[in-house]
Amino acid sequence: MADRLVCRECHRVLEAADGEQCPNCGSTSLTEDWAGYVIIAHPETSQIASEMEVTEPGKYALKVR
Repeated sequence: MADRLVCRECHRVLEAADGEQCPNCGSTSLTEDWAGYVIIAHPETSQIASEMEVTEPGKYALKVR
C-alpha cells in the first residue's frame, strides 16, 4: 500500500492513514497514480493556487491519473 494517496477531485495529497475519504472535498475517489506536488501556504495570494482553483492551504498533486 502507498504511503500517500491523492484525491482525484481536488488533487489534495493525503497520508494513507487519513482514511478512504478526502477531508478537503469529501470524495472517496483516491488514487496512488500521481506525479509531482506543490505546497500551497497562502492560496489567496498564489497564482499557482488560482490556476489550480485551490482555496485551502495544503499539499496538492500536479498530475493525477
